[in-house]
Amino acid sequence: MSPHETLGNPALNIAIFVAFILVTLTVVVRVTAKQSKTASSFYTGGAAFSGRQNGLAIAGDYLSAASILGIVGAIAFNGYDGMLYMIGFLVAWLVALLLVAEPLRNTGKFTMADVLSFRMKQKPVRLAAAISTLVISILYLLSQMAGAGGLVSLLLGVSSELAQNAVIVVVGVLMILYVLIGGMKGTTWVQMIKAVMLIAATVAMAAWVLAIFGFNLDAIMGAAAEANHRPQMLAPGDKYKDPIGFISLSIALVFGTAGLPHVLMRFYTVPTAVAARKSVTWAIGLIGGFYMCMLILGYGAAALIPGGQGAIKLMPGGSNAAAPALSYYLPGGGLGGTVFLAVVAGVAFATTLAVVAGLTITAAASFAHDIYNSVIKDGKADPSKEIRIARITVLVLGALAIVGGIFAKGMSLAFLVALAFAVAASANLPSILFSLYWRRFNTQGSLWSISTGLISSIVLIVFSSTISTPIGSAKPLASAMFPNACFAWFPYDNPAIVSVPLAFLAGWLGTVLSKEVPDVAKTAEMEVRSMTGAGAEREISH
Repeated sequence: MSPHETLGNPALNIAIFVAFILVTLTVVVRVTAKQSKTASSFYTGGAAFSGRQNGLAIAGDYLSAASILGIVGAIAFNGYDGMLYMIGFLVAWLVALLLVAEPLRNTGKFTMADVLSFRMKQKPVRLAAAISTLVISILYLLSQMAGAGGLVSLLLGVSSELAQNAVIVVVGVLMILYVLIGGMKGTTWVQMIKAVMLIAATVAMAAWVLAIFGFNLDAIMGAAAEANHRPQMLAPGDKYKDPIGFISLSIALVFGTAGLPHVLMRFYTVPTAVAARKSVTWAIGLIGGFYMCMLILGYGAAALIPGGQGAIKLMPGGSNAAAPALSYYLPGGGLGGTVFLAVVAGVAFATTLAVVAGLTITAAASFAHDIYNSVIKDGKADPSKEIRIARITVLVLGALAIVGGIFAKGMSLAFLVALAFAVAASANLPSILFSLYWRRFNTQGSLWSISTGLISSIVLIVFSSTISTPIGSAKPLASAMFPNACFAWFPYDNPAIVSVPLAFLAGWLGTVLSKEVPDVAKTAEMEVRSMTGAGAEREISH
């Protein structure tokens, strides 16, 4: 089978996609039929989910297209260095569990800005936090939309630019539909269903690969290196030859999770602090098991797909096609491979829809709650109008995600997500940690930290080889978003090694240079609430 041809049976693939969409839309309609039309129900599902349910939903939200498509592709092409994404994404949850999850849930109500503005001047801090949330959400959406375009194009045999763009448009429309109908409650149920399907399919594939090689991981890795004539896949330094670039990426991955707005918002969907901790514990277990399977699938794809890396590179989506292609070739092709591919593709498609829905509702909540209600209307907006603004925001974000996804298609999903993590680690995490753990931290410090982290990370990304060909390069850089442009001067792909320390420094400097007198009562209240949860249940239920 030529890599230019369609994998599997397009009709069967479409049938699986349609079946998933119909089932999940039915679930969304049923679980939200009696839902009250309040801000709490739309933003947090009424904070009615258990720790286990929310843990499943967090896994569903976090395990994005970059996980099953991007990480498998990164390991299949870069071996040991590709595992950095897997390890970084997993270790990041320890930061979220130990430093952020419980105090954030205790102090906030709907969004991250609730925490950052708790003891600060409301309007400027909420506006800065909302802008940061919107930028990160849109950047993350690009990777998911691009992944969906590549995946569906591969399975339907679509090769033309116009057809791939049409696929991205369809995904965007479906995303908008899920959020408008179901709000957070419907989105959470879709994420739970998707998490169960994704983890089950991944474990089945990993067990299959292991069985082929006699449950010997060394044999899988050796076969991958031998099949592609690249022994360097088994050692570090194949992709990240520069240790500083390696450290920069690691900082983004490890610290980015605790600053991702759509992950932070999940902590508000549980009724108690205990449930918040329990949900993160469940998430760590599920996500950890999933990523262990990614190692097997990445090397397995390089070893088992005929033609290896060269064949994968020619498929629609490039390296992102490794996981679905492996599912087709695992049973040796034929009917078994066609059916298994259709199931895995349906799960990957579900993954994309669930994640983009979570990102969209988070961004919509931030704009409607933090900008429209708190900044424009001084916190006195009519709840029904606030929800209407949130729904309009969903439509606008959907359009932006579609356009951005069209430009980003073909790029490495794991890499695109790492950029979103870098912005989150720079713009959000320093201010969150300072707000929760430094009594002296004030409005100016928060504004300086958020704006410095956001601006520095975005500027360094724009002037990196991610976007254009480096200045002075003899030939265009094929992996750049705009290879024919030539304005990249920042030497590293990921900006975190510069932007994260800058954000912490700006937060400290802004605070010590400010003449603002801290609100002692508010500071004490925030400290008690963040550590004990006293008052949080009453406010959320209200």
